Amino acid sequence: MKVMWAPWRMEYILGPKADSCPFCLPDGCNLAESAAERLVLHRGEFAFVLLNKFPYNNGHMLVTPYRHVMHLEDLSHEEARELMNLVTLAVKALKQYCSPEGINIGLNLGQAAGAGIAGHLHWHIVPRWTGDSSFLAVMDEVRMIPQHIRETYANLVEIFRNLSA
Repeated sequence: MKVMWAPWRMEYILGPKADSCPFCLPDGCNLAESAAERLVLHRGEFAFVLLNKFPYNNGHMLVTPYRHVMHLEDLSHEEARELMNLVTLAVKALKQYCSPEGINIGLNLGQAAGAGIAGHLHWHIVPRWTGDSSFLAVMDEVRMIPQHIRETYANLVEIFRNLSA
């Protein structure tokens, strides 16, 4: 029997399940008050950066507009400009945080392209290292995340604060 411990998943298993878009703020939600709960690392005027709750690697971030928009061409010029600036800021934060050997940046447009949440644009920023897909991923379809997501969040949110100051 193979056992993998992932105690942070219990919060998801037992917690309420959203019927709505996980990137959209519910009515009356104060993003400033719920930033840590939602894993928001940085807020801009039109978009924000957050940690992916289901990461490929430690530090896997998402950059998404506040507005629920699914087509790239529907972004305003201001939204598009800020999204690119936030992707760049996320890359700087990752380089400072964990010195990755490479970084994947991806935007999947539509379910057929692999978008898990096709209705709301979001960029993935994933730090990579040579060999980070170890034998576990190849042999057992298991990925090892070596740091608890709350610890990753605490480290990265401080880096974002410093970079934004």
